[in-house]
Amino acid sequence: MKLHPIPVITLVVLILAACTSASTQIATPETVAATAESQPAATDVLPAEPGPATPASLPESPAALVYPDFTGAGLVFDRGTLFAGSGVCTGCHNIQTDATGRDVSLGRNWSATMMANAAKDPYWLATVRSEIELEPELRAVIEQKCATCHMPMAEVTALAAGEATLLLDEGFSAPAHPLHNLARDGVSCNLCHQVEGDNFGEPESFGGGFLIDLEAPSDSRLAYGPYTVGRQLVSIMQTSSGFIPQQGVQLSQSELCGTCHNLITPFVDANGEVAGEFAEQAIYSEWDNSAFVGVKGCMDCHMPVAEGGIQLSITGGPARTPFSQHSFVGSNAFMLNILRYFGEEIGVTTSSAELAARVLETETLVGTQAAALRLENLALNGSTLSGEVVVESLVGHKFPGGYPSRRAWLHITVRDASGAIVFESGAVSPDGYISGNDNDDDPAGFEPHYATLTAADQVQIYESIMLNSDGEVTTVLLRAAAYAKDNRLLPQGFDLATATPDILVFGAAAQDADFTGGGDRLGLQLDLGAATGPFTVQVELLYQSIGYRWAQNLMQDATPEALTFGGYYATVPYLPLVAAVVEGTVAP
Repeated sequence: MKLHPIPVITLVVLILAACTSASTQIATPETVAATAESQPAATDVLPAEPGPATPASLPESPAALVYPDFTGAGLVFDRGTLFAGSGVCTGCHNIQTDATGRDVSLGRNWSATMMANAAKDPYWLATVRSEIELEPELRAVIEQKCATCHMPMAEVTALAAGEATLLLDEGFSAPAHPLHNLARDGVSCNLCHQVEGDNFGEPESFGGGFLIDLEAPSDSRLAYGPYTVGRQLVSIMQTSSGFIPQQGVQLSQSELCGTCHNLITPFVDANGEVAGEFAEQAIYSEWDNSAFVGVKGCMDCHMPVAEGGIQLSITGGPARTPFSQHSFVGSNAFMLNILRYFGEEIGVTTSSAELAARVLETETLVGTQAAALRLENLALNGSTLSGEVVVESLVGHKFPGGYPSRRAWLHITVRDASGAIVFESGAVSPDGYISGNDNDDDPAGFEPHYATLTAADQVQIYESIMLNSDGEVTTVLLRAAAYAKDNRLLPQGFDLATATPDILVFGAAAQDADFTGGGDRLGLQLDLGAATGPFTVQVELLYQSIGYRWAQNLMQDATPEALTFGGYYATVPYLPLVAAVVEGTVAP
């Protein structure tokens, strides 16, 4: 029998309602009495002092920080009734090179990813603690929901045994807990390769609703892969690991990723009462409403195909092609650099060298495959520089995608004939603070979406801004009832007419005719005063995985996890990734 890892417990069903359909009633700014681009007067956290708070000793770039060398704690070899740690799998499925001689070993690649480190992410751990401190009566629900996709092997094992989920304190995070090692193995090999495809793409599959066979004996459980497997190799793998390899096309489907990367969460009002549902992220649904369907899926970008055929195991077998690399490259270079610097303290299982390689791959992915920029119709009329910045999204979902702390923005500079800056919008400090951004200055404010930029204190930021049930800006997920703003760049082919409530555009972007599927067109009307040309215009599209306000709000909590994250944040420079850059000139 195949069962959901989340049991049918009335309390959980009523509170979480994690799976949704197109008809799900998701709150909007109107339903929480908030208007688009409003500037509420209150927030869930105390206001911080405006402006950057950069330690004097902070290096100007990650390259200036001397990262320690370490080999890592080693992979997990624990075995349970349902799962085995990554070390059990990579004992054989390792030491692979592609046709160019590049190391594409499964274990080495995976162990340096955010998937492998999902349970060790200090920002996530601090956030979980913060949410629990806010609503302690919902602790069990919070921990179960978070563990399902960040500590899935431990969570599914506990639920199958009828045991309560505990994530923090004496729970999975405690070294003494019997499921600790499986929990810390994150989104491991043996989790994804046991997922059944029976409910793929259905609302009940989202929010961690993947299916795992809970009844097969521990010595004969199926492990799915994309290839057919000969009888001899089946016997070898079952003997060595207890798992029977079987072809399963679901391992190559975007719907597999959607089981965790489509997430509807409950929200509570000011009285702590569950008041509705909120679309925390809906990456799969965004992709499903784009021109990428049937052309390019999640794995094509995040698991790129290796060159030539790859022998999967040291035990032999044919070279397999196409072979999807298990690098799971995303966009969170900042957290990878934190793991790289504090890896021994955090307990990562990989080496600092592997993490450095993943950082480089992340920077390359964002810098070459996220977006493109153009400058059009640059002109001077007296002291006014006019033109248009065209932003083209190359991503198969909204950009930035995923957790709402992520943001991208346009850094625009104009230099005069001497090279001096005469206009600048979107400058960023090493601690992630964006000059001119209302939200970075004031927790209760936020920067609106612009159709035309006219002043240096205006910044075009592609982001989502959450509101609580009272219409106040918040970064607390449990309080998030609606989006006041969601102008994240839409994928090509995105159809607003058919978009479900969980993937709509909110705020002024919804009325901007130049904000469409595939990108944005921003007008420029800049007064350069007495500056003399010719002028050089440069535009960068910059990206952060954790917005400044999100970090500052979290670090105001006095929990051990928040203090730990704050120390990491203050140590590792937080320069943004450059997604695209363009330059043009205009003369009088």
